[in-house]
Amino acid sequence: MNERSQHFETLAIHAGQEPDAATGAVVPPIHQVSTYKQDGVGGLRGGYEYSRSANPTRTALEENLAALEGGRRGLAFASGLAAEDCLLRTVLSPGDHLVIPNDAYGGTFRLIAKVVERWGVTWSVADTSDPAAVRAALRPETRMVWVETPSNPLLGISDIAALADITRSAGVRLVVDNTFASSYLQQPLALGADVVVHSTTKYMGGHSDVVGGALVVADSALGEELAYHQNAMGAIAGPFDAWLVMRGIKTLAVRMGRHCANAARIAEMLVAHPKVSAVHYPGLPSHPGHEVAAKQMRDFGGMVSFRVAAGEEAAVAVCDRAKVFTLGESLGGVESLIEHPGRMTHASAAGSALEVPGDLVRLSVGIEAADDLLADLTDALG
Repeated sequence: MNERSQHFETLAIHAGQEPDAATGAVVPPIHQVSTYKQDGVGGLRGGYEYSRSANPTRTALEENLAALEGGRRGLAFASGLAAEDCLLRTVLSPGDHLVIPNDAYGGTFRLIAKVVERWGVTWSVADTSDPAAVRAALRPETRMVWVETPSNPLLGISDIAALADITRSAGVRLVVDNTFASSYLQQPLALGADVVVHSTTKYMGGHSDVVGGALVVADSALGEELAYHQNAMGAIAGPFDAWLVMRGIKTLAVRMGRHCANAARIAEMLVAHPKVSAVHYPGLPSHPGHEVAAKQMRDFGGMVSFRVAAGEEAAVAVCDRAKVFTLGESLGGVESLIEHPGRMTHASAAGSALEVPGDLVRLSVGIEAADDLLADLTDALG
């Protein structure tokens, strides 16, 4: 059976993961090694010489990621931000410009505004849910448009296909951070994006036990450039981390079904709650991006954010009172998490155009029993 004809669930388990040739082990081994014996000078076995450049366990993960996203090449990194850093420094040069969302992840904003800007790259903010606003933000020196959909933490939705039409005609690369959706719910490359970014720490790993990042590209030449910089810069995924992400990916489709179902029930409860002033969840018909999300996603994801009517201190108190929802940063694990973005994940955006509301609470809805999660939130809201 041709790999291209296989369903996602099959690729998640088998792509890049042939049984071990030496032993027949059905799970690829962890090659916890730094260097490899050469068969004569320059005689590399399988192309391996030093694990910064390539490692068989990382290769298996990178092939798996490329298959899941329908890309030409996948690359695995030490973290999502390491992946972003490699991409930005590969594609952009001093004097170039990029467009970022008006509600980007705080770490992405910090990397661009506090690090990348220092070596001569300029950036501006646009509402990426509005294709006209993105078109208006382009300049002659623009080389990249960066999109999160759904976005973090306001769950904004951007029309990937519409933005791809704009960037393609302008000769600009479209980058989509697919972390919130995961490869299972959304396929940005098929919709016209050039690069997909993941924090594999989140849904791809899925068990809050590994930190990692990934890039998947539609163009082989760009893949070669990124691989060169990945090796030159060195922020690669270690073999055990790569193995943990692969283990998580095997159950991604199953987990995402429960994440989505639980999140939908929670969003419906929050909409009706008198102490909640707004709910951000693309599965709600009232969400401004609902129709676009329904068009480009399998389902609406496991992330929900909401605003507490009584203000910031009340929102912080909700986070403190939750018991089944664990107060913590990150997202996408099997356990449910609650956080206050303004004081936690998005504190770096304070005072900028990307500052998030102080009364906002963000939920990463896990795969526990939905009734227990609903009861916990009801108690936390008082």
